Amino acid sequence: MELRIDRQALVPVVQQIVDALVCWLRCNDVAPGARLPSVRHIARINLLSQSCVVEACERLVAQGLLVSRQGAGFFVAAAEPIAQEKQDLSWFEGAEVRHSLSFGELKLGDGGLPESWRETDDLSYAIRQVSRTDMAGLFNYSTPLGLPALRQQILKRLIQLDIKVDDNRILTTAGASQGLDLIVRTLLKPGDCVVVESPGYPMLFDLLKLHAIRMLEIPRTPTGPDVAALEALLLEHRPRGLFINSFYHNPTGSSLTPTVARRVLQLAKAHGMLVIEDDVYADLHSGPGTRLAALDDSVIYVGSYSKTLSSSLRVGFVVAGAEVVARLAEVKMISSMGASGFCESVLACLLANGAYRKLVQRQRQRLSSDRQAALQVLEDAEWEVFGRPVGGLFIWARSRMSDYALVLAQAQRHGVLLSSKTAFSPTGEAHDWQRINVAHACDPRARAFFQATAPDRPQAS
Repeated sequence: MELRIDRQALVPVVQQIVDALVCWLRCNDVAPGARLPSVRHIARINLLSQSCVVEACERLVAQGLLVSRQGAGFFVAAAEPIAQEKQDLSWFEGAEVRHSLSFGELKLGDGGLPESWRETDDLSYAIRQVSRTDMAGLFNYSTPLGLPALRQQILKRLIQLDIKVDDNRILTTAGASQGLDLIVRTLLKPGDCVVVESPGYPMLFDLLKLHAIRMLEIPRTPTGPDVAALEALLLEHRPRGLFINSFYHNPTGSSLTPTVARRVLQLAKAHGMLVIEDDVYADLHSGPGTRLAALDDSVIYVGSYSKTLSSSLRVGFVVAGAEVVARLAEVKMISSMGASGFCESVLACLLANGAYRKLVQRQRQRLSSDRQAALQVLEDAEWEVFGRPVGGLFIWARSRMSDYALVLAQAQRHGVLLSSKTAFSPTGEAHDWQRINVAHACDPRARAFFQATAPDRPQAS
């Protein structure tokens, strides 16, 4: 059993062993009950320590893929009954949920960074620091607008993005999701119509449906929304608002060009339409760029730290006019009694000591390397790529195989979970495009899957 272990990679060796073992089990269709080669054998032929191999196998035991028999080694676990599999399903945005989903599958279209990328040292330090010095933050809600020290740090970051506001126009939230929810609750009413991009963010579509808001879709192009389609919708329907990604659009990875950004604002101003700019991937972008909120202070701007720092440390923010922020803050207090003072204190510490800035610099460098590798893998497999993104988490692509069922079969065979065919459409329209998380695209399971879908490869039955 030869495993491909990259000792120069930032992914811990044990996690690489886990991933490689899962890929080996999938690709070789190893039957339940089969015995794995001995730990000593795996370690010797791969130049690994036996302790690392044991730890990897124990993780797979915990995940239900292997079982351990004392004195006999590790064996492939028997398949769980369907009822148990349903109970243990791991949900994630856009997933192609199946009853046959089992532990260890690679969520190719996952919406965040892999757990193995998370860095704990700086976060642990900030938590200890807050626990020692800010006892109020441990027990109390934050203020209605959010922790003043955090809002000051957010203000400094906004200035770097050429978004010039006062701190009384910044409202902290429990992630961007709460920010969007507050905007919809406060500024829209049932029956209103808004413009959304297609493909677009599934959770936004669900939120708008929950509040009985009608959606008008416009195509997303590699340079931003189709402005001709937007103008036509404005003339016919006079929508109340537009929800738009600026950088590294979810799911296509595309970004606004200056020309498109200015035209969007011209149309919005001419027709009295609110513009809500969702920029949760802002910190994954470096260099010049055009944000709508930097061009027009009437734009409502939504940001978040959940994608880059921690999905559990829920902190985001909304930037809007002072009157709008006051209304949003009132609804925030009524609906949730405010945000977590502890989470906001931890984030403020990480921003103030420079640890967060260094973290996202490392993330950008790593994503850049993986993106180039992923684009090359997709090119070799002759997948069609939308717009060739230059940053962020996502690539939007599809296989040139005419039969999607064959693509899905290869994904299942290699332990890869694809995105739902309907998740990224506001109307639920099916398509063959896939959101590909570049942080997962170079995983051995993903590489094997892409290679198996190349047009000149014979397809397994």
